[in-house]
Amino acid sequence: MSGLLPESLQSDHVRAVILLFALAVAVVAATTDPATPADLILAALAVGAFALWTFVPNLPLSVLSVGVVVPVVLAQRGGQLEPLLFEVSLLAFVVGRTAPSHAAAIALGLLAAAAPIAASVIQDPSEIAVGIWILGVAFPWAIGIAAARQSELTTELETTRGELAEQALLDERRRIARDVHDLVGHGLAGVMLQVTSARHVLHRDPAAAEEALQSAEIVGRRSMRELRRTVALLRADDELGVAPPLPSVNDIADLVEQARAGGLAVELRERGAVSRIAPGVGVALYRIAQEALANAAQHAPRARTVLEVQVADGRASLVADTTGPTATVPPIERQRAHYGLTGMRERASALGGEFFAGPTPAGWRVSCRIPLEADGSGAREGGRT
Repeated sequence: MSGLLPESLQSDHVRAVILLFALAVAVVAATTDPATPADLILAALAVGAFALWTFVPNLPLSVLSVGVVVPVVLAQRGGQLEPLLFEVSLLAFVVGRTAPSHAAAIALGLLAAAAPIAASVIQDPSEIAVGIWILGVAFPWAIGIAAARQSELTTELETTRGELAEQALLDERRRIARDVHDLVGHGLAGVMLQVTSARHVLHRDPAAAEEALQSAEIVGRRSMRELRRTVALLRADDELGVAPPLPSVNDIADLVEQARAGGLAVELRERGAVSRIAPGVGVALYRIAQEALANAAQHAPRARTVLEVQVADGRASLVADTTGPTATVPPIERQRAHYGLTGMRERASALGGEFFAGPTPAGWRVSCRIPLEADGSGAREGGRT
């Protein structure tokens, strides 16, 4: 049970409504069952306790309970004002609804339920239907407990919704970071590789330099198309009408051809029924292959890479084995964050797959295994399912 009053009962409006109910009960009791002036004063004291609780929000429930129960019980000594016991029923609801703990709710609820018993004891002869009044107290108390629990669940639900929304925002930021890295980073890396090649041969072989610059232009244009497609995917689909096509496992062959055109020695091998790979899995494999080839071009441009896509045992696997000399990595480069590896791992993990990247005796290996049906209904760019 929450230690803070529920928002609905913290409002002055609702507290005022409860006070009006308490006043109405006292007026009805006084008009239907005439009593002595002393009993009317006791009835006024019970209403006064509710008034004090209304205008003093921090008033302890124990003070309110005593302030209601004692005058109501004493007013029963002469056998008049029995309807005033409805004040105890109203108190029971307030206790069940606003008690700061289960222990307090039970203790104060028992105090309220004891009021009819005490009233029957001080009456001589006793004319109070004790059992019925106890039920009349217990029932609103139970309603108050249920309302408090519902308020707790509502608060927990809102908190969970907020946490899920925050997590979704973080996931979206990671997805965008992966896409920007895959498209802008890879495109710039390809352009820079060709520009560097052109600079090295500019004076001794102008034709080769021109060819390298043409390749850089092709890579740049292709990267721009990829970037436009990703920007379109980041927009709401209803703004576009039709979502742009996503890359698939079949497009990996184009990646290999592009890498070969850039001077990278790469071979593609396919084993098994590649057509069985779900669209979402195909997007992930394509992006992982793209990152693996980009890393090979950047860190091992003179090495040989074998890219293998295989379907077996209900899983799609991709292995990129790079063997041969690797470029020396400056110390500052070793210290920077490796967003490419992080993005590949996130793509595989999002689909329930496994990912590994690390050195081998002959070079470097990237591998992942993803269930074939990890996304049976297709996926959006970035691994969304």
